[in-house]
Amino acid sequence: MRTTTLLTAGALLLAAAPTRTLAQSAAADAANSNGESPFVRLIRPDRPGQTITTNMLYPGQFQLETGLTSFDAGSSVGYAGRTAWGNTLRIGFFNHIELRATQQYLLSPVSRPVLGSEGRPTAFAGPAGFAPLNVGAKFLASTVQNARSQVVVLLDMNLGNGDASFGAKQLEPGGRVLVSQQLGQRFGLEGNFGFRQQGFKAEGTKQGRYLTTLALNGPLGPGTHLGFLAETYATWQRQQGWLPGLTSGLYYRPLPGLRFDVTAGHGLTPAAGGFNVGAGISARLGK
Repeated sequence: MRTTTLLTAGALLLAAAPTRTLAQSAAADAANSNGESPFVRLIRPDRPGQTITTNMLYPGQFQLETGLTSFDAGSSVGYAGRTAWGNTLRIGFFNHIELRATQQYLLSPVSRPVLGSEGRPTAFAGPAGFAPLNVGAKFLASTVQNARSQVVVLLDMNLGNGDASFGAKQLEPGGRVLVSQQLGQRFGLEGNFGFRQQGFKAEGTKQGRYLTTLALNGPLGPGTHLGFLAETYATWQRQQGWLPGLTSGLYYRPLPGLRFDVTAGHGLTPAAGGFNVGAGISARLGK
C-alpha cells in the first residue's frame, strides 16, 4: 500500500523553497524594526478559515479564535445549508513552530424538516454535533519570523473522531504553503496554496481538493482599530472543477490582542454559488 503523506509534505516544502528569497531580502531590517509594525504587532487571526495568515505566535503565546458561520444551501465551502461554530486554539512553540487545533460544532437545523413516507415531518438525518478534530502545525520556511515577506508551511490532519452522525470518517491529511507580503507598515497580502485528500492511499489523490486564496487586509483610515479584509478563493476537484468565490469583511480591534470581525461571502459561478455570513472573536495572550 503506497501512501502520500510524505509526498504531500515534500511537495509543499519544495513549493516553498523558491519563495524563500522574498523573505531573505528583508531579513536585515525585519529583525530590527519590522517587529514594531502594526501589521506584525497587532493580532492577525486565521479566520474565517480560507486565507490562513503567515502570522506565527512566539513561544508561550496563546490565541483563541471562535465564531459562527452560516452557509447557504448552495455553498461550495464549509457545510452547505448549515451553521457551524468553529473554535481554533493556537500555541506558540519553540524553533519557529506553532501548534494548532480546530474544532467545529455543527448546529442542528430547526426549520427544515424532511417529509416521511406517510407525509409527517421527520427528524433531520444529516450530521450534527462535533465534527472531526483538525490538528496541525505551522513551520517557518523563510529565514526571519515576521519579516515583510514571509513563507510558512502548514501541515494538518482531520482526525476520525467526532459525532457518530458524521459518516465514513477517516484521516484526512492536508497542507498549505502560506505566503505574505507586507505593504507599507499596516497593509498586507496573504496567499494560500494547499491540498487535502481523504485517507492515505495514492488513489485518494484523485478525489483530493486543491485550494488557492489571495487576501488583502488593512486599516480603514489613519488608525489601526477599524479595518477591512477582502479575499478571493478557489477550490478545484476533478469531479467538480474550479469553484471560485469572494469573501469580504470588517474588523474592530480595541486592543492589540483582541479583535472582533464580521464577514460575508459568495460564489462567483452557479456551481460555486451560495452565500455565507460569519462573525467571530479572536484573543491573544502572552508577550
